[in-house]
This record gives sequence, structure tokens and C-alpha cells, in this order.
Amino acid sequence: MSPRRNDARASGRGRSPGRGAAPGGGEPRDIEKAFGYQRIESARDGEWIVRSVTGASTAKTYRCPGCDQEIRPGVPHLVAWPADTEFAGWHGGGGLDDRRHWHTPCWNARLRRR
Repeated sequence: MSPRRNDARASGRGRSPGRGAAPGGGEPRDIEKAFGYQRIESARDGEWIVRSVTGASTAKTYRCPGCDQEIRPGVPHLVAWPADTEFAGWHGGGGLDDRRHWHTPCWNARLRRR
């Protein structure tokens, strides 16, 4: 038998507008919490801009290039694109075709597979 969990988030109780939610229950105010944290990684295959995506911020199904399996909505994962790509932000600009959604373990193992 599993221990009982009292999770205020599941019932909607205990949520104050000042803790990540915008007034009126809208989108989070902190854009990094909504879209993940971004970093630059250097490896044998070049420099990559890598963004961690929380499961809560995904609504689409993607295909991981590392394992060729689906990344279902709600699953935390990474988005990576070449650092030399002209990319003007998350929602627009060039380089949108270069973005790839990866399972985190697949991204970490990509250099061992080649």
C-alpha cells in the first residue's frame, strides 16, 4: 500500500497568486520557469544551445532524434540547436528548422552513438 499524499496542488487549494502564477490565474510571470533554462554546450559535434523544457510547458508530441521514439506532452526533455544558427528568441527568427527535441538521456548519450 502506498502512503497517502495530501497534495494541495492536485485540488487547487493552497495556491497563492504570488507563487509563480500571474494575477488572475494566467501564465507564470517567470519566462524561464515557463520555457526552461538555456545554456551553451560544447562537444566534438560543435557548440549547441540547449534548453531544458519542463513537462508542464509542452503540449505537442515530438520525435527524439536519438532514439526515434515519441516525446509525449508533459514529458520533460531538451531542445537543442546549433549555436552558430541565427536564432532570434524562442518563438521566432531563423533556426526554427534546426531545433530538435531530445530525451535528456538520449542527448547525453549522443556522442557515444556515432
